[in-house]
Amino acid sequence: MKCPKCGGEIGTFDLRPNCKHCGVNIMYYTQNEGLMRDAKRTELESASARMVIARIKAEFIGGKLQIFRMIAVVAAVCALMVPFGSVHYSVPFLDRTFSVGLIGIIQSFSNGVFARLFDFLGSEFFKAPTVSGIVTAAFFVTDTIIALIILAIFILGFLKLTKSAKAMRGFAIAGAAVSAAAQIASFVLASVTANSGVCRYKAFFGGLVCMFMFLAVSILNNALLKKGIEPQYRENDEKRKEMLKQHRKGELDLDSLPLPIFESEEEREERLKALEEALKAEEEGKEL
Repeated sequence: MKCPKCGGEIGTFDLRPNCKHCGVNIMYYTQNEGLMRDAKRTELESASARMVIARIKAEFIGGKLQIFRMIAVVAAVCALMVPFGSVHYSVPFLDRTFSVGLIGIIQSFSNGVFARLFDFLGSEFFKAPTVSGIVTAAFFVTDTIIALIILAIFILGFLKLTKSAKAMRGFAIAGAAVSAAAQIASFVLASVTANSGVCRYKAFFGGLVCMFMFLAVSILNNALLKKGIEPQYRENDEKRKEMLKQHRKGELDLDSLPLPIFESEEEREERLKALEEALKAEEEGKEL
């Protein structure tokens, strides 16, 4: 065994706590090195965590545009509850309405109306309004998928702020186009089935509401991209994160670094203030 400080040889049966060559306490000397190493690692890992928090803040609450965007994304999903249209069947033994909207489709699955739509396709009485309902439902499902994709991108957007904003803008434009097509189709299909005596398609304004919500998401993301959505990192945190990567790869030895590794004037003031408060608390404790 060798002394961790001077490298002097220490015998196997030498149980003295201090090195016979330099006099250093062997246990506390190595413990101090370990604490120094842990403090350096903590500094680097804290910087990485602060950068993630900074990106999350920039994504969700970094400014008024981010807050309005969050509201618009949630509103785009909630807009799916407004019906795009409905098909009403009024014949003996059947008086049901199939509503093309989030709530309506869920209810139609539970009460069996959705399954019967495909049976009605074989009847000339029911064929036109049933096809109308299925076409509108297809538009609705497409809008639903787009809205959920936008929501997922928004939630994970802090990982890549600029790329996520561009992706949301693109999907929102596509959603607005599908919503506009759905609204136009609803009015056309309503006019086509207007003369049906037993079942009729009725147009609502769900497509229009979804279109405006998707346009709001697109406009807000475009405004954010023009303004800039980069997070505000603490000074030297990016350097700390890079050094942490190097340390994890085994390319950097923490023992070769000073403590603190980096320190701005603001951080130095915070450290000295915390030290003063700790010393003051210790003195007060001794007086008691």
